[in-house]
Amino acid sequence: MRILNTLEIEFEENFKRLLSFETVNESELVKTVDQIISDVRHGGDECLLKLTQEFDQHPAQKFEDLCLDQLVLRTAFENLEIEVKTALEFSSKRIWNFHKAQVQEGWTFEDEFGNVLGQKITPLDRVGIYVPGGLASYPSSVLMNAIPAKVAGVNEIIMMVPAPRGELNPLVLAAAYLAGVDRVFTIGGAQAVAALAYGTGAIPQVDKITGPGNKYVAAAKKAVFGQVGIDMIAGPSEIVIYAESGTDPDWLAMDLLSQAEHDPIAQAIFITPEPDLAQAVHDALHKHLDDLPKQDIARASIEARGAIILVENREKGVEVINRIAPEHLQLCVDQVVAEEMTVKIRHAGAIFMGRFTVEAFGDYCAGPNHVLPTSGTARFSSPLGVYDFQKRSSLIMCSELGAKPLAQAADVLAQCENLDAHARSARYRI
Repeated sequence: MRILNTLEIEFEENFKRLLSFETVNESELVKTVDQIISDVRHGGDECLLKLTQEFDQHPAQKFEDLCLDQLVLRTAFENLEIEVKTALEFSSKRIWNFHKAQVQEGWTFEDEFGNVLGQKITPLDRVGIYVPGGLASYPSSVLMNAIPAKVAGVNEIIMMVPAPRGELNPLVLAAAYLAGVDRVFTIGGAQAVAALAYGTGAIPQVDKITGPGNKYVAAAKKAVFGQVGIDMIAGPSEIVIYAESGTDPDWLAMDLLSQAEHDPIAQAIFITPEPDLAQAVHDALHKHLDDLPKQDIARASIEARGAIILVENREKGVEVINRIAPEHLQLCVDQVVAEEMTVKIRHAGAIFMGRFTVEAFGDYCAGPNHVLPTSGTARFSSPLGVYDFQKRSSLIMCSELGAKPLAQAADVLAQCENLDAHARSARYRI
């Protein structure tokens, strides 16, 4: 694992190289995805069936074989082992309670002229959630995408989940049942995104698409944005951990590996002002790598995109963190110190404060959403939440008396912009 030092002359160059990453702008990728979207728009359900047979080696012989009804979902939930069912219900309840606190209400007020102004909150009619399938099957992603939509009041939730060779993770189906997903199709990739964005014979068009996927899914979401809303263009998983003495290096190493095992292009970065701790974590990383079932994936991630960054002091550590704007940030220090640092941290998707607060809790059961901005987009983006499944409409209601001062101002400004019809429209109300 490479070690960078903020005091070294070449730090800036190496730091920029560490953070540089592009996933969805490869010309061949974009060309392929655009063709798939076009095919689905024109070929509908029949095209979806052919693409699913081709890309996923799905044994379906007709489109209906790709549709799962509520009985299948309920059966998957009821057949769970009691320990797994309890954990899933525990997580679901915590996620629901957290997002319930995000619900916004509309509001109005009356101005000095007697006009009523305000805002109306309306849930989206229909949303589509994408959930990875096959080896990378995440029931937690079902809960994190569907529950906020349900809390927001969305009328219909449609889930797309690929089923390579027809195989499905029962936990994903159980989570869909528990979260209240209305319809499930075993379709993946860019073709699933296209179907949700434009609709087909059997799949209705949605208003917004959320959920993670591979680079084809990410590129497709980018391509259909504007036709529908999307949550974000998700990049590889990433974690930044800041620590000082007092936290076991084995803990820190395993926390870094918890993200590295996701993907060979996931990123794990450790920041500390203490050289001895940096070396201890480095050694612990390589010790634990040999014990991981997914050691090949984790090793590739650590070697390609991992780093240890030595900083002069805590303040410099905060500065580096803000420049990275990480998806996940662990502050493995005393809780008081973590709280003080958090005040100064401006850019992070989720902040895990204190030595006992690990990122893995956030993935499953802490409560806040695990769909987070990646690749530095925490500078301007937020975690997925109830607000992503609602829209706001402005309310304006003028009385006859209250319209006059607005009309006078609008008349003047419209003439300044050479928009005569605007000006006349306003004057008619005087």
